[in-house]
Amino acid sequence: MKILDIAIKDVVHGLRSSVFLAFTFVIPLLITSLFYFMFGRISEENDFSLPTTKIIVANLDKGGPKFQVSTNSIPGGKRADTMGELIVNILSDEEMADLIQVTLAPDATTAKSAVDNQQAQVALIIPEDFSQQYADTYGEATIEFYQDPTLTIGPMIVRSIMDQFMDGMSGVKIAITVALDQEQVVTYTLIGNLIQQYITSSLAQSEDVEDELLTIIPPKSDVTDTAQEEKNMLLSIITPIMGGFMTFFAFYTGTASSENILQEEEKHTLQRLFTTPTPQSAILSGKFLAVFLTVFLQIVLLMVAAHIIFGIQWGNFPSVAFVALGIILTASSCGIFINSFVASTRQGGVVFGGILTITGMLGMIRTFGMSSTTETLGNTVALLVPQGWAVRGLLQAMDGLPIQNVLITFLVMVVWSIVFFSVGVWRFNHRYA
Repeated sequence: MKILDIAIKDVVHGLRSSVFLAFTFVIPLLITSLFYFMFGRISEENDFSLPTTKIIVANLDKGGPKFQVSTNSIPGGKRADTMGELIVNILSDEEMADLIQVTLAPDATTAKSAVDNQQAQVALIIPEDFSQQYADTYGEATIEFYQDPTLTIGPMIVRSIMDQFMDGMSGVKIAITVALDQEQVVTYTLIGNLIQQYITSSLAQSEDVEDELLTIIPPKSDVTDTAQEEKNMLLSIITPIMGGFMTFFAFYTGTASSENILQEEEKHTLQRLFTTPTPQSAILSGKFLAVFLTVFLQIVLLMVAAHIIFGIQWGNFPSVAFVALGIILTASSCGIFINSFVASTRQGGVVFGGILTITGMLGMIRTFGMSSTTETLGNTVALLVPQGWAVRGLLQAMDGLPIQNVLITFLVMVVWSIVFFSVGVWRFNHRYA
């Protein structure tokens, strides 16, 4: 009971220090919060929607060979008696309403003026002989593309759509050329039938036909699914960072708690305790137990707080429990080990700051992105320090690796703990013998 009483007293004494509480609980959560809001802000800024591009079309096409495309072949079930009408109907499809807005102009001058006056971003001028040129095996059908020179994205989308349309229609020319090479008599009726058959077969949009002229994949309208995907991506970044900094500060906590022994030695309260009937071994055991209990509280509370605040999933309970226990044992025993070599608290501040910062950053290498060429080296360097094994265990648990993988890491952390604790206890007992 004496050992437990001493341990509880030291834990309560440490929790009364605002500085100790800040380094133990507040700062790890605060740092993670900064990363959380920083990456969350980037995600929100990257989540943008394209503005609707206004297109004005001057359809001057007077037609060529008579053809009529089936209404099932055109979006909205509309009719098209000319190639120009076919283009207008496709651009006016409701599925593209979020991307482009189409209006008609009586002539080319009006269409270009609308762009010049910023009433539209793009003007398409379909010439009078557009259909006729398509019907002519040696003809060249062209569409004039007129855009606002200050814009890029909107006109680029429209040009991409038109390029896809024109590339598809090139197949008509090829089909006509091949067919006419095999015919003795060339008639406009034959050409019109060929055009109609090709368009009907290639642009059909019935439920049984999957190949369409243009497949529109609209931005996701399901806000819930999109938000969930963004949250999962954010957590994949935040979770390792939280685990890394939790480990980083756990070693600081273990060392700071162990420093309480040096503080009492300098205040001569420890020497007075040794004069009481309580055995020296019980007093030191209580001090050491206080270190383990303090780190235990820190790890448990940080894990619970991170789960509640950020929604972090640490993994299945058995794996997480082994890793958490390994961190507690290693961080606490490391603190006892380091303080056993320090002569005073003044000297300890310099030693703690140097050793724990360097080893802590080495152990956290895996929590930050590494290129494939440096990943192997980074993993090797991280495992040279106990913090690296602690972070390794957390990542294994979070990745859902088999329990045997986590147990191997846990056993390595236990070995670190045994070495640290044995040397630290031996040196403290020798120091106060």
